Amino acid sequence: MKSEPLILGIETSCDETAVGIVRGRTLLANVISSSVEEHARFGGVVPEVASRAHLEAMQPAIAQALKDSGIALTDIDGVAVTAGPGLIGALLVGVSAASALALALNKPLFGVNHLASHVAVDVLTHTKPLQPTIALLVSGGHSSLLKVADITGDITALGQTMDDAAGEAFDKIARVLGLGFPGGPLIDKDAKAGDRKAISFPRGLMQAPEMLTHPFDFSFSGLKTAVARYIAATPSAKRADISASFQEAVVDVLTMKAIRACKETGIESLVVAGGVAANSRLRELAGERCAANGIELRTPPPALCTDNGAMVAALGSLAMSSGRKPSEIGLAAESAVPVSRAIWA
Repeated sequence: MKSEPLILGIETSCDETAVGIVRGRTLLANVISSSVEEHARFGGVVPEVASRAHLEAMQPAIAQALKDSGIALTDIDGVAVTAGPGLIGALLVGVSAASALALALNKPLFGVNHLASHVAVDVLTHTKPLQPTIALLVSGGHSSLLKVADITGDITALGQTMDDAAGEAFDKIARVLGLGFPGGPLIDKDAKAGDRKAISFPRGLMQAPEMLTHPFDFSFSGLKTAVARYIAATPSAKRADISASFQEAVVDVLTMKAIRACKETGIESLVVAGGVAANSRLRELAGERCAANGIELRTPPPALCTDNGAMVAALGSLAMSSGRKPSEIGLAAESAVPVSRAIWA
């Protein structure tokens, strides 16, 4: 068993074809081929378009990652691949490619959980052990609070979104505001010219009765509706103020519940991960609230927040170095799977 295995990771859960190469905790290559522009005219990701884009980009992405890392394909110790959750057609492209590589090279294959991978990428930028930690995972399809004792096999979901994920809400409000797709970066940029206190938008599941029954769950559907109604009723409102006030409502709830999870579990570490973790106001407010409560905040650099192959390779490396059993060649991809299943055994 190698303490620093050389792992090639493949990620195809949505609209990025990503290949990363990691040696232990060291990132050697991170190649991302995005099909986001092909989806922009539809206002969201089209599964069939994404799958075709993965097929076209897979071999060039692997070749570029090998070139960037300066290694030969035969040098790798194992292959890791996102096996779920995600778009099933997109996942099948990655799983098929990874299975073929592992079989041809006679190397172990690790099917890994996309959500757990977002948290595992932390090990590429921090030397201090990751666990135990609370993880706030926020992306286009997922908003969850996790208790992580062991990222390769002991993850407990404390709470999750009951309707729209945070990133999904950003996309929908950006569309209403005429900003475009994807919405997260566009609203973040627009909000910088606005006043986040200009409009008091609702905070979902934050009232006392709701906090008793859903202390760590999220709901952004009502916020989305409130913003859309405000826009329709107030055509003269400054767009940047709407962006800033909406963004503040989202990050306020996310950070408040994350801090509560840390305090109630006694865990003094918080990882904020996923695509929305690149949001500048979320990072700022999380930093302020963690500092005020004596909690260590760990956030990946923005380039490692969105879907990437490095996070998949990182989790594969941790799985291999900790002695986890490899997955079967030709493992089944799954569009929906709990985060507690970090590795496909």
